[in-house]
Amino acid sequence: MIIPAIDLIDGAVVRLYQGDYDQKTEYKLDPVDVVHRYADDGATWLHIVDLTGAKDTDKRQLDLIRAMVDTKRMQFQAGGGIRREEDVAQLLAAGVSRVVIGSLAVQEPALVKHWITKYGSDAIVLALDVNIDDNGNKFIATHGWQQSSGVALETLLADFAEVGVAHVLCTDISRDGTLQGANVALYEQMKAQFPAVSWQASGGIGGLDDIRALRPSQVDGVILGRALLEGKFTVKEAIECWQNG
Repeated sequence: MIIPAIDLIDGAVVRLYQGDYDQKTEYKLDPVDVVHRYADDGATWLHIVDLTGAKDTDKRQLDLIRAMVDTKRMQFQAGGGIRREEDVAQLLAAGVSRVVIGSLAVQEPALVKHWITKYGSDAIVLALDVNIDDNGNKFIATHGWQQSSGVALETLLADFAEVGVAHVLCTDISRDGTLQGANVALYEQMKAQFPAVSWQASGGIGGLDDIRALRPSQVDGVILGRALLEGKFTVKEAIECWQNG
């Protein structure tokens, strides 16, 4: 599945380079118009990152997210600084199908496991961003990629398997925003090791060849951000490439 992504700061469509708020590109686009454009091209899901809410949970852009959901053009998964159950409940009440949870899964795994049990495994996506060292260790980064948790990706997933975690969005930080291609080997390994998980690949997709390269990994979703906003290809072209090679 091709999943276009949209990052939002104070109502504007933006992209950050490797998670850095100081390296921000703003696009002159209306988020609701983007929903319609991507839906017209065949997208059935949209990934929303509320970067304002990530910095201050009291400023979560719920009205904008609700307006996007109310188009009823597709389904939505959304996140950004999810720290409290109230954040999860608000997004689900706004009509979001899946809530994306990042650092908290590492910092308070028991709490997030409780949410998966309470709201259902299909309502939660774990967004796990990894730094891969020279020995191939995949350590999850937290706090906007500023800190290493010291927790290995495989260790966390084995723990969350207890509650039947169903969706994981995994980003190789070194690839994010670079348009240099995804880390295909990472997803091949993770899909083989945790086949029950629906894996979403994120980071580095710069062209249709990068999408084509991911097909053998059998990932379940491909997140596309900057490449779409910069017109490298369209959602329609990406879907056709994913389906037909």
